[in-house]
Order: sequence, then structure tokens, then C-alpha cells
Amino acid sequence: REFFAMDTVMTITASGEEAALDAAEAEVYRLDALLSAQNEASELAAVNRGSGSVSAETAALISEALEIAAETGGAYDPTVYPLMQAWGFADGSYCVPEQTELDWLLERTGWENVRVNGKTVSMPEGFALDLGGIGKGCAAGRCKEILKAQGVTSALLSLGGNVSALGRRPDGSLWTVAIQDPDGSTYLGTVRIADQCVVTSGGYQRYFEQDGETYWHILDPKTGKPARSGMKSVTIVSADDTMADALSTALFVMGPERAANFWRAHRADFGAVWLTEDGRLYVTEGLTLTTERDYEVIL
Repeated sequence: REFFAMDTVMTITASGEEAALDAAEAEVYRLDALLSAQNEASELAAVNRGSGSVSAETAALISEALEIAAETGGAYDPTVYPLMQAWGFADGSYCVPEQTELDWLLERTGWENVRVNGKTVSMPEGFALDLGGIGKGCAAGRCKEILKAQGVTSALLSLGGNVSALGRRPDGSLWTVAIQDPDGSTYLGTVRIADQCVVTSGGYQRYFEQDGETYWHILDPKTGKPARSGMKSVTIVSADDTMADALSTALFVMGPERAANFWRAHRADFGAVWLTEDGRLYVTEGLTLTTERDYEVIL
């Protein structure tokens, strides 16, 4: 089943009844309508307008986003939406903001300023949330739950840059997922998974050029500008779709050294592959990457 949601083309391939695909597709649309900052009718847009009351589901996801922000030291931050709007990444009206505007907006961002109390979300005036950094991960996890409830034991979901597997292939073998090379149409390598996801973030995915310089959509919450951390792409392999979605962004913002230290502190939760701006490929210990390129193992 191929369809368009969350601003990207999505594909779900499942071994089972057609009704399971219907239910999974409907769930993605439901989540998109609930959590899209760009959809004025969504709960998230209402929060951004100042209405603090949300469903328990939305409150739980915002809480999870804040927990990941805290864990990553703010490298992932759901409050960067005003900055995304200033750069035009929210609606495609790309431009380079003046430093004075960025300075003003930086005073209106920061995950520490958001509070969730039951079903009430509160934050200072001028703040706005964007859950795009975990939305597709959340959708993948929910779709797999729905597919399982419909009796599906084997499925592969491709939601933009997120690939997620339910079980193994119908023949019992592992799924093989390719990681794109940011420099061209080839691949950095492949990983084999079951009941895991492979999520990639890179500056090559969404960007614009102005006056000979490239500006990508992954912003550093500390500067308000595209993250210049030395990373070209970051791929996360994990059983937790939502966390993997956020971490692919966070590790890109962190840069190679901080990313390696973060993985060492959380090695039981995920594996990672990243390519640096100078062309060096890194793979965390315990993750098998099939590739013809040389790479270094992070221990």
C-alpha cells in the first residue's frame, strides 16, 4: 500500500488480509491530523495557539519528546518550530533569517520551558511545538501494533526516511535495509533486521541553496541555524521507533565525538552508522554493516 502522509510518500507491505493495510493507513492519517503543527485543526496546532488541553495520547507523546530532549541535552528539541518557520522549512518559503531575528526566536525556544500536567500542556507565549522529529517513528510503532492486532506477523513499513520491520520476512529470513549514500544514488551499506527500525537523517534530505551556500533542515537548537557538526548523515537501528526517529536528529546535531559518547552511555538501546563531512564512515560495536567501504568501529 502506497500513500502520502506526513509530507512524504509511505509504503506498507504486509503478509495478511487487506483490512490490516486499511487499518494501518487510517492510523497514519489519524496521527497526522492529530499531531501536525502545520494543520490548523490539529491538537498540536491548538496547543501552539495557546489552548493547553489535549488528549491523553498527545500529552503522552509530548512528554516523551521532552524526556528525549532532556536525555540528549537538548540536541533534539521539539520547541524549534518557530525557527523552522523562520527558515521556511515549515512551508517551503525558504530564506536565511537575519541574526537579530534568530536571537529573538532563540529566546522563545527551549524544551525546559514546556510543562505537561495530566492533559494540560503549558509553555511561555511565543513558544510552539513541532513533533515532526518523532511523528513518523510514532506512526511506525502504532502501525505495527495495529498490524499485529489484525494477525499480521510479517511486514515492512517505509515512512519517508524511516524503515521499520514487524517480525521477519514471510520466508523467515531477516529483512535487508539499505542505507543511502548522501553523496549519490548508491548506498553506504545494508543492515539486516527483525522487529527493529532503521531511521536516517541527513542534510541532503531537505535543503535549499542561497548565495552559493547550502542550508539544511536539521537545526542546532543552540544556534538556531543548520547544524554544522561535521556529520553528513546519521542512521539509528533500534527496536524503539519513536526514540530512533529523535536520535537520528540528535546525533546529527551532536557531531561525531558527542554522538559516540552518547551511544556508549546507551549502547543497549540502539546501534548507529554515521558518515562525516570528511567522508569517514563509523559503525557502533555490535551492529553489522555490509559494505564495500572502509569504516571504523565505535567501541
